[in-house]
Formats: sequence, C-alpha cells, structure tokens
Amino acid sequence: MEEISKEELDERVALLKKFRSLLQQQRDKFREYLSVLEKQESSIESENPDALFAHTELEKQVVSSIVNLQKVIVPMSDLYKARGGQSQDASVASLQDDLSSLQDKVLAQNKKNRDLLKSHMDSIRTQISSFRNPYKGRRSVYAEKNAIGSMVAVEA
Repeated sequence: MEEISKEELDERVALLKKFRSLLQQQRDKFREYLSVLEKQESSIESENPDALFAHTELEKQVVSSIVNLQKVIVPMSDLYKARGGQSQDASVASLQDDLSSLQDKVLAQNKKNRDLLKSHMDSIRTQISSFRNPYKGRRSVYAEKNAIGSMVAVEA
C-alpha cells in the first residue's frame, strides 16, 4: 500500500469536506424545491393565480441555484474520485442516496402539478366553450366594409 504525504492527506480531507458541503447544499435546495412544488399544488387546487405565479417565480430561482450547484458538484465529484475517493466516505454515499431520493420526489411532485394544472386548464376551456354568446351570428357594425372618408376639409 502506498503511503501518502501529510499535504496529500490534508488536500483529500479538504476536498472531501468541500464535496460533502456542496452535496448538503444541493440536498437543501432540493428540499426547498419540493416544498415550493407542494405549495404550488395547493395554489393550483385553490385556483389562486397570484400565488401560483409567485410559486412559479420562486421555483425558477430554486431551479437556477440547483443548476449552478450541479455545475460545481460534477467536476468536484470527478476530482474527488480522481484523488482516491473511490472508497466512498459513508456520509457522501448517504448524501448521494438522499439526493437521488429527493430528486425522485421532486420529479413525481412536478408531474403531479403539471397533470393537475392541465386538468384545470381543460376544465376552464370547457367552461369558456360552453358560454353562450348572444352576438354570435350577428353582423357587427364595426365589421362592415362601408366607404369611409379619407380626407377632412378644414376651413379657417
């Protein structure tokens, strides 16, 4: 077994701590995203467009921060593995499992919200199409093609 220097060991420990910290941040962001999606579901059910819009804006921010974290985590993971992290630290493996589970929950909740929103949109379309238009079939005075003057005489 090859012996590593104190500097190499310190570097690996620092890398492990940073990697673990990034995974924890991402886990927290996924939890926040799941919470937003659950609140968004209740806004869809209560047909509250203002709350739905607010949740959608918050969702964009959370997703953006998850994407930014992922841009750092992927290279950090590669560096971690290249530096001898093949014998995974138990806490890192646990965090990765937790992240995977949260990601599955987020995807399921997201699909549920999309289906619920689609159902509400279909219901609204049906309601709109069932409205009786009293002007349907009548000609509009504004739609007639009568000759109109194109010049105005102004006398002083």
